[in-house]
Amino acid sequence: MMSRMKKLLCLAFALTAGLASAQGKFPDGTIKMIVPFAPGGGVDNAARLIAKQMQTGLNVSIIVENRPGANGAIGGKFVQTSAPDGMTLLFSASTHALAKLVTANPPYDPWTDFAYVARVGEAPLLMVISPNLPQTKLKEVMDAARQNPDKWTAGLPALGAASHLGTLMFAKQGNLNLATVVYKGTAPALTDVAGGHTQILMDSIISLQGMAKSGKVKPIIVTTTKRSSVMPNVPTAVESGFPKFVTESWYGIWAPKGTPDDRVQILNKAANEAVRQLTKSGAFEQLGIEPITESTDEFRKYTNTYITDNAELLKGAGFKPE
Repeated sequence: MMSRMKKLLCLAFALTAGLASAQGKFPDGTIKMIVPFAPGGGVDNAARLIAKQMQTGLNVSIIVENRPGANGAIGGKFVQTSAPDGMTLLFSASTHALAKLVTANPPYDPWTDFAYVARVGEAPLLMVISPNLPQTKLKEVMDAARQNPDKWTAGLPALGAASHLGTLMFAKQGNLNLATVVYKGTAPALTDVAGGHTQILMDSIISLQGMAKSGKVKPIIVTTTKRSSVMPNVPTAVESGFPKFVTESWYGIWAPKGTPDDRVQILNKAANEAVRQLTKSGAFEQLGIEPITESTDEFRKYTNTYITDNAELLKGAGFKPE
């Protein structure tokens, strides 16, 4: 009797251990989530929300560390050369995916030197202008920039970012020869627009809505087909008479190439669950983020399509990698 009971207990233990192994457990330690832009921007805000929520699912600490510079390449290089153990992650935007298309000598290949972990959300772009400018409508801004090109400059938080692509679309729609200046992230660009040193900025509504609502910058349009719930009084470009002026920003998580697939899958599940919880609590909606939960394969396929589509936009605009 005791022998049979012992066998049953051993079998139960083995099944439990096997289940735990199949589900996977993340190793002890602290995960570094690298944001390759300055604090205070849309990428940084989204990263901090996701990191805080993922801690619960993984039962490990996650710290967000900003490593801005070189159009996101400094932070990207740090992650790419980190140990492939899942303990160092990159949280970035579409900028990362397009690095090969906008940088003359990128320090890594964003398509093959990283493991795809999760795409977590997308957000409309918001266009703002300096508060002292008289224009209030998209067509008025286009007309003024066309008539006096030497008085209008657009800020770019990073080359290849959704803000960059949106600015190219804006210039194309308005038939503009628009000067641009590249910043080390959204925050410094936004400061210059608020101060009137740079006239136009397009970036995710996450990072611009605060100063737009306070009147420190003037909102003009959002770039999705419907108005944003966080700024419902701001019209879309479509409403403003430009039906092809539609684009958005998106956010994702990558790990170093060679990170074991089981750890990547654990991180993917934790990220997707974090998105679900942030959506349920309303935290994503407050920032204007549309939630996304995808498998790692879906993330990779989406990125491939995104790269193909925007390579054509960059080429059509005559953009040369810098």
